[in-house]
Amino acid sequence: MSFTEPQAIVVALVFAVTLLAVVYTRLRRPSSSLPLPPGPPSDSIFGTSFKSEFFYRHFEQWTQEYGPVFSFRQGLRTIVVVGRFQAAVDIMEKEGAALADRPRSIAAGETLSGGMRVLLTPAGERFKKMRRALHSHLQPKSVASYSPVLMRTARQNMLDIVRDPERHQDHAKRYAAAVVMALAYGKAPPSSYEDPEVQSVNRCLTRLGLTMRTGAWKVDILPLLRFVPGYLKPLKDGHAEELCLFKTLLQEVRDQIARGDEVPSSFGKYLIERQNEYQLNDDETAYLAGSMFGAGSDTTASAISVAVMAATCYPETQKKVQEELDAVIGKDRPPTFADQDILPQTMAFVLESFRWRPVTSGGFPHKATRDIIWNNYCIPKGASVIGNVWSVGRDPAVFPDPETFNPQRWIAGDGTVRDDIRSYPFGFGRRVCPGQHMATASTYINTALTLWAFNLREDEKEKIDTLAFTESANAHPMPFKALFEPRLVGGWDAVKEAFEAYGM
Repeated sequence: MSFTEPQAIVVALVFAVTLLAVVYTRLRRPSSSLPLPPGPPSDSIFGTSFKSEFFYRHFEQWTQEYGPVFSFRQGLRTIVVVGRFQAAVDIMEKEGAALADRPRSIAAGETLSGGMRVLLTPAGERFKKMRRALHSHLQPKSVASYSPVLMRTARQNMLDIVRDPERHQDHAKRYAAAVVMALAYGKAPPSSYEDPEVQSVNRCLTRLGLTMRTGAWKVDILPLLRFVPGYLKPLKDGHAEELCLFKTLLQEVRDQIARGDEVPSSFGKYLIERQNEYQLNDDETAYLAGSMFGAGSDTTASAISVAVMAATCYPETQKKVQEELDAVIGKDRPPTFADQDILPQTMAFVLESFRWRPVTSGGFPHKATRDIIWNNYCIPKGASVIGNVWSVGRDPAVFPDPETFNPQRWIAGDGTVRDDIRSYPFGFGRRVCPGQHMATASTYINTALTLWAFNLREDEKEKIDTLAFTESANAHPMPFKALFEPRLVGGWDAVKEAFEAYGM
């Protein structure tokens, strides 16, 4: 961006102060005599440069070059990246108590989210009360009670595919938004992806995803940039838009309660009834209800589309799931949540899709609240620690031939789903995504229904680029073509008939 004269003066002051701070940091005595993990050298006074777009892939190259844990500097911040399975277990999981905090996030956390988005909120009282309320509705037992909503909405997703298979990715987004609208506010499903509220939700999520990319906003490296006039205006405008959206949606629930209407059970209703108990102000309550969008909508829509992509590009794995579905379920009825434990091949397919193309590929940074010693290296107190999900799921020692989509790596010798490995698609330790259970349940039911009802194949004239994803922190596949062919005798009409009463 170009600067006006006042802005240029501020930038010059920022540079001067940063230079002095860096010199001070270099001269300051470290708290441990052990060295930092090795890593790429700084290439300027501001530290090590890299592109924020697809940074997780670049981090994988550095993992291969410098080892399972590497470090570098950005501004005054030491960044440590964990990129292999055992290191993730040792550091991100076993040292979870020391990594429960978040580093300061001026762009996405303080400015865009007003400090109220639980994903980015630093450890403290606000985080504790918001997390406690959010967990009450996103634990496995609670998600089980949402199964009817997920099944009814998945039914509509299948009927949408029957009606217009070319827009399968839009249908996945409508599914995800509909689920979240129902669970967060008790709202009826939107009629289409073009619904204004769906569009508003997705616009906010896209903005958030772009803002959260590591290195995307230099203010998180040089905090004094927040004083440059106009620099943060796009994020301040974004905060005003999403706060208005969240408050408007929650106010609809308040109005229903005030009128004495029959109000469907929802997270919003739960928060309104217990707002004083959790000591939440109105803005915090609105943001917490709205946080279900981040917990479920964005990740779920992408995960469903990734599963479709994998089935289309790897027909032999698709056939393996369909053989299981035919043998266990048959063709007389579609699968349900009650069948999940007897469909290990289907669940293995879902787990492999999470590993192969994780939605949150780069993970989100944690903050070390004390020195962490690992293999005679020191991760210093105050460092930002990133579990690079993309790299952890590509550890060749745990996931041989990691670029290949192979669900069988998740199947144990007795035919059950393995529980001794994880690719950590939803994060690590005490900051694991609270929406993981809902996202997994949604991906399972939509994948099972899709592969029960359809054969998927690639269009030979429009090959799928399996690395073509959006550049946001929660990445979505770029538009791709998959050909849907009915598996039931009777074709499209039979598929439509099979889902008419499903979940109702």
